[in-house]
Amino acid sequence: MPARDRYDVAILGGGLAGGCLARQLRQEAPDLRVLVVEKRRHPVREAAFKVGESSVEIGAHYFQKRLGLEPHLRSAQLEKLGLRYFFTRGDNRDLATRVELGPAHFPLVPSFQLDRGRLENFLLRENAAQGVTVLDGFRVRSIALDGPSDHRATIAADAGGGREIAARWIVDASGRASLLKRQLGLVQSSTHGANAAWWRFRSRIKIDEWSSHPSWRARVGSGLRWHSTVHLMGVGYWFWLIPLGSGSHSFGIVADAEIHPFARINRFERALDWLREFEPQAADVMERHAHELEDFLALQHFAHSCARVFSPERWALVGEAGVFTDPFYSPGSDFIAMGNDYTADLIVRDMRGEDIGSRADAFNATYLRLFDAFIRLYDGQYPIMGNAQVMTAKIAWDNASYWAFTALLFFQRRLRRPEFIASIEPLMRRFFVLHARMQQFLKAWYVADAGTTYESAAPNVVDVDFLREWQEALVGPIMEDAALRTRLEENHARLEAFARTWQAIAAERYPSLGRFVAASVDAAPLLDVGCLRLAPVTVAV
Repeated sequence: MPARDRYDVAILGGGLAGGCLARQLRQEAPDLRVLVVEKRRHPVREAAFKVGESSVEIGAHYFQKRLGLEPHLRSAQLEKLGLRYFFTRGDNRDLATRVELGPAHFPLVPSFQLDRGRLENFLLRENAAQGVTVLDGFRVRSIALDGPSDHRATIAADAGGGREIAARWIVDASGRASLLKRQLGLVQSSTHGANAAWWRFRSRIKIDEWSSHPSWRARVGSGLRWHSTVHLMGVGYWFWLIPLGSGSHSFGIVADAEIHPFARINRFERALDWLREFEPQAADVMERHAHELEDFLALQHFAHSCARVFSPERWALVGEAGVFTDPFYSPGSDFIAMGNDYTADLIVRDMRGEDIGSRADAFNATYLRLFDAFIRLYDGQYPIMGNAQVMTAKIAWDNASYWAFTALLFFQRRLRRPEFIASIEPLMRRFFVLHARMQQFLKAWYVADAGTTYESAAPNVVDVDFLREWQEALVGPIMEDAALRTRLEENHARLEAFARTWQAIAAERYPSLGRFVAASVDAAPLLDVGCLRLAPVTVAV
């Protein structure tokens, strides 16, 4: 085979996961011969290209700091004003009457709204300029994993014949095509049954203009609510609004299949009809801009798992080619960041001649364990979205767990240290058990509290001191192992107190929930959750 067709790493897919991995490998091992095979010819169109525009702390940190993309993010994308939620209230015709959970100011730890076409065009250009071989307009026809020899793949241009390439490493970044997962029989379904439909308009929709109430507008004095990832919430669903740097706006319905059948949202007119019933204020805005429609897509049962994503046999699955949870909380780029970090580590060590067998197994176990923890946030939990108090508690808890453990481990660069992860295994087991029990408790609380309406309010998760401290601590200096272990133990102790606090609040109205998570709600200490505790509407008798 000609030398030009032999590579150290062949990345099959040049989207966000594949493009970022190629850039990371150029940074960590610039001598590697890296190939990216991408089926679409570039440049692709902006705005209406791919869904998955919102990032949160792990993914944003990976793009901004690890990959050095901050100049692009600041100049060509939009900084995000956090995650913002409006819970259902009455007929959903006036945002100002709904409980609004979200920040008034941009957080210390930044995140970004991503125009995927714009970002992926930039990555492909930059990778090519930095020495990555980029073949766009090529499809993968076959893959042969040849054990100790180089792996092989046959690729073909849109208008040409086949061509064989060889690589020591094959990385599947093909998205939902999941080439290797299907070929190797690694497909695993998920019990999380949610569907999605989404579209883009070629204009910017500023949610700050949806109400003229002075006090409501004053909550976010900058008038930049529209920079948030906005969620309009109801029983079994949420509707997103995400601005894009190109000037377009992204919208999407995500819904529990058992409560809101896919057939009700899988066409644009059907989605509008659905909005008219559940989110009429949003429907009015959509109808006024319908002539600006740029695209419409729908996806049924989007969550999926995988039996293995990293192999000592020198292959890996990154991004959606491996697993996908749910777009709520925007974790897609987080899993790209963690998966790429693991894959880059394995490739670099293998190319240095190290035995990566046990390391690949450890990374695989941790990554899939995190996937299981994340999927618990959503599986069977969509009905909760209709209750302002229980969902506020859930969002606060889920963010706390993320900042206290997963994000902290990533920012502190310990996920790539399997010996450190092994050293905290007893703590991690306790954390995952607490996390699972808390999700069960929140579901039981919702069942008990179903039908309760809450007074209009504007809580903010980071107005609670310890939650703000946990988020801001992510950008702190790298700690020694012993100090980090101590910090994680302290975080877990506070999480236990946080769980007991919500349990005590629920038990005031529903005593049967008093022993659901912890042995006793009387165990000290309980925490001050401040504005996160809402007041139910009092109904006159």
